[in-house]
Amino acid sequence: MLIRLVIDLSMTTLMLVAMAYQITGNTIHELVGVVLILLFITHNVLNRRWYKTIFKGKYNVRRILSITVNFLFLISMAAVMLSSVPISRDILAFIPINNDMILLQIHVMTSYWGFIFMAVHIGLSWGTIINAVRKMTGITSTNRFRTIVLRVLVVVIVVYGVQASFEREMFYKLTVYNPFGWYNDKSSIGFLLDHLSIMGIYISGTHYALKFVRKQDRGMAYKDR
Repeated sequence: MLIRLVIDLSMTTLMLVAMAYQITGNTIHELVGVVLILLFITHNVLNRRWYKTIFKGKYNVRRILSITVNFLFLISMAAVMLSSVPISRDILAFIPINNDMILLQIHVMTSYWGFIFMAVHIGLSWGTIINAVRKMTGITSTNRFRTIVLRVLVVVIVVYGVQASFEREMFYKLTVYNPFGWYNDKSSIGFLLDHLSIMGIYISGTHYALKFVRKQDRGMAYKDR
């Protein structure tokens, strides 16, 4: 679990660095992309048993959502990897393929979709992640004050994330409508805060939606008794 958490945290961090193209420049972007691809492959190898269980057992809302999101995340990352080859200007510059604006647009669009699916993927496993962190830190008891503070923090993050989504025109970046050069990032801190808060929308939204579904399922099971 610790190894998986480290890999997932590294992937999340590198995904954010890779998206900060205007700050890092092309060479660092491509190097980070290579490491991110290797970590993504490692992540799937470590979780290979999950693929064997897809057609086994019962299907509920959480499982259907998990399978759907994981496959969409896999498809988007595969598209990012494949489209990166012909548009590479440094690491794979020796490959005799001309750069293509359409491939560049596909690369940008699928990377942002991958960013969203990654956040939802984290949200699906957020309860497991929190429990693992609690065990590692020794925090096993509940605390009402801490819970209230964390929920207020979630609200702040979501509100800021919605504002950041509009300012950075995320909708257009997800639909291949001129996804280049809108937002001139001058501050790495501002970029990080904006994108972490945007991730927070999907992580918290997925987490609390699943909690609501579980609560509804428990209520239905209780009525059936």
